[in-house]
Amino acid sequence: MDHESAIQLRPAPAGRGNWGFHDAPIHPLEPRPASRFSVYGFARTAGRSVFFCTMRVHQLRPELAETPGGYVLALTHLGHLDPFCASVLIRRQIRWMTRKEFFCNAPARWVLRKLGAFSVNRQGIPVSAIRTAIDCAACGEAIGICPEGGRVMGSDAVIHGGQIKQGVCSIAIRAGVPVIPCVMLGTEDLSRVGPWLPFKRGRLRIAYGQPVFPPPAPSTRAKRHAFREQLRAAFRALYRQL
Repeated sequence: MDHESAIQLRPAPAGRGNWGFHDAPIHPLEPRPASRFSVYGFARTAGRSVFFCTMRVHQLRPELAETPGGYVLALTHLGHLDPFCASVLIRRQIRWMTRKEFFCNAPARWVLRKLGAFSVNRQGIPVSAIRTAIDCAACGEAIGICPEGGRVMGSDAVIHGGQIKQGVCSIAIRAGVPVIPCVMLGTEDLSRVGPWLPFKRGRLRIAYGQPVFPPPAPSTRAKRHAFREQLRAAFRALYRQL
């Protein structure tokens, strides 16, 4: 049984976002750069300072991640720090769907919540996380998801033909927002000390894809499957550009 059949999720609020999916009048929501006085803004500023000294970053179409309105940022997961790197480089605040194990102790839970993250149970049916993502995206926020479901390597990576979870498709269809695929290469080396030394020893290559618009609601198994295949093809195309 998948999460769609397990529970009836709330429909997306009408008239939200600015992608033209609803018949009600649309009020565009400007992207919210993370305030430097917030925990998210402080972490992003600190991260950019470190990146300035240590990283060579090559980005294709980074302006797509600053798109107004709600969307889902679907990010590859070749290393442990992919969401952190994306949050450092994107001006908009990204609300990351984060595995529940990171919320186990109180200090980490406090920090993650201040950063806008919300937990997902990867072992069960993630209904609560899906609902949160739908509500936030429909209200104009940017939701970050690693649709491969965890760190992957080799042929399991979507850029090499691997699979992705259908949760990202359910969120996009029900919220009525597009998915912006993002391929990030180089994070698999960031678990070593070398890339973090000064003089820009670390290298990241990042490609953002054009928004991939979901089929109209309701979300059905056939629609989710077709949309997933469309996203998989977009990831492979982005990888070839890098």
